[in-house]
Amino acid sequence: MKYSKILPAFLSALVMLMSSHFLSAQVKSDYDKETDFSEYKTYSFEGWQKNSDEQLNEFDKKRVLQSLQSEFEARGMVHDEDNADAKIALFVVLNQKTSTTAYTDFMGGYGYGPRWGWGMGAGNVSATTTYSNDDYTEGTLVVDMYDSDNNQLIWQGILTSTVTEKPEKREKTIPKNIKKLMKKFPVDKVK
Repeated sequence: MKYSKILPAFLSALVMLMSSHFLSAQVKSDYDKETDFSEYKTYSFEGWQKNSDEQLNEFDKKRVLQSLQSEFEARGMVHDEDNADAKIALFVVLNQKTSTTAYTDFMGGYGYGPRWGWGMGAGNVSATTTYSNDDYTEGTLVVDMYDSDNNQLIWQGILTSTVTEKPEKREKTIPKNIKKLMKKFPVDKVK
């Protein structure tokens, strides 16, 4: 296969791969390996740390809380604000970011070249690189679970994702991303 066909295809695939990073949520998790999470049957929401929820509108706060509640219930835990085994604290950070994408278009003359045969002439190749900048908002949600008796941190989940501007998309992506985060929780869904 000729290099003139391989290189543009390779660069296009590379740009698509790099762009796909911004489409999916990244999750991290850590937990106390000595904790038996199956013993936690109830939880309470302790609120948003450092008033970080002021960066969210009421609809998105509700989506986050309902999604977490649904995921904890799927793991056999019941929401109880008065007498909970575990406390859940939330923290969110929104940052404005810019991504730069470069695309190189290779152009050349057609003709007969040595070792190439008919096709792109090796001596007449030129390249033009186009750059584009895209501004976006990156959101990070930190979910901390503490033991209610001793206030020790027992689990932390961190979700980082690009925040979409369209509310109807956030209505779908927030529960989807919370579900992805909760797959890292030490207790699987109860069947």
